[in-house]
Amino acid sequence: MKIIALVFLLCVCCCAQNPPAPPASVDKSAEDQELSNALAEAGSSPIEFTRALERHLEKYPKTQRRGELERALVKAAIETKDDRRIILYGERVLERDTDDIQILDRVTRTLLTSADKDTSERALKYARHYQELIGKLRLQNPPGGFSAAQWLEELDRGRGRATVLEARATGNLGKVAEAIALAQKSWDSFPTAESAREIARWLSRSGKNDEAVAHFADAFTVVDSRNTDSDRTKDRLRMGELYRQAHGDEKGLGDIILEAYDRTAALLAERKLRLKAADPNAEAAKIMDFTLSDLDGKKLSLASLKGKAIVFDFWATWCGPCRVQHPLYEEVKKRFHDSGDVVFLSIDTDEDRELVPQFVKDNKWNGPIYYEGGLVRLLQVGSIPTTGVLDRRGDVVSRLNGFVPQRFVDMLSDRIQEALKN
Repeated sequence: MKIIALVFLLCVCCCAQNPPAPPASVDKSAEDQELSNALAEAGSSPIEFTRALERHLEKYPKTQRRGELERALVKAAIETKDDRRIILYGERVLERDTDDIQILDRVTRTLLTSADKDTSERALKYARHYQELIGKLRLQNPPGGFSAAQWLEELDRGRGRATVLEARATGNLGKVAEAIALAQKSWDSFPTAESAREIARWLSRSGKNDEAVAHFADAFTVVDSRNTDSDRTKDRLRMGELYRQAHGDEKGLGDIILEAYDRTAALLAERKLRLKAADPNAEAAKIMDFTLSDLDGKKLSLASLKGKAIVFDFWATWCGPCRVQHPLYEEVKKRFHDSGDVVFLSIDTDEDRELVPQFVKDNKWNGPIYYEGGLVRLLQVGSIPTTGVLDRRGDVVSRLNGFVPQRFVDMLSDRIQEALKN
């Protein structure tokens, strides 16, 4: 919560430095100062932070900062698991920005803690919009830091989460058969304990206890990082209860659990194979495991470069300093032109890859140029330009975030020489 307060204070200060035209600027500046003081007094207390923002909104009901303040309040409510405020401020934020997926997810889930008709109808509307947003994201290229497989994984997971919420809302509204079908669709999109549990929930409501038991067994056995020990304990208890109702005791239940384990393990293994076929970096855990694609789609396996020093230049079309740095890279490359032991790789990090070929052509940059393919995420490249140097073993031995123009050529040359010694 302290982080939220500090970030918000920074936001306030930045805006205070650029106030609107007089006379409104005087009032706004005073308001900002009052808010800054209140947040400073709140310190790291989540409760006082929330109270400070709510008091400010009460005093300044027409503040131009209402949207920012209500967004901060819903983020704070999510942190403190304050369901009432998640719904109160979350729905206000969604009235202005219907495409905030994080808030959309949390508001929908919180509404569904009750089976009330009104809250379920609102949740159903949000869940369907959630799915629409995931569908739009599928039409876009992976954002920076995601390989194709990682992005597909995230989208499938998101679609599964949205669909399981739709299933819950639909079931709450009395459409049980439709809820079962939606929950199954969620499982098919991305198999999770939550989706298996949702199928079981509505099958049980339909009196189909044996079928429900099989799906509770799926929830109990599926590998899912979000599934807690507490969740699995509840699944086990519910599974046993339903099985005893149908058979009198638990004899034979162990076989069902083993079958579920084999079934879910095979399902996840099949999914991994599909992802790997679509993206060679699907399971890449180390730098040298990666295969990069150039602008024409040609592949380069980094493993084929083992034994050489590798220089990564991470850049983007929108990065002004990257353009300044580029000629300096060319100078360094000339120094090692006759060395077969050094490889320079130009790595584009743009989210919109369609911009890259024309940029390269307009600026007359020499290739090859590769898309990052997930390296940004693995190496945690948080800013560009960034330069990474790998030694002959494929280990990162140097990293330069940004550059000093007067020293860059000599600095990078020295780092490369050091890498060649390893």
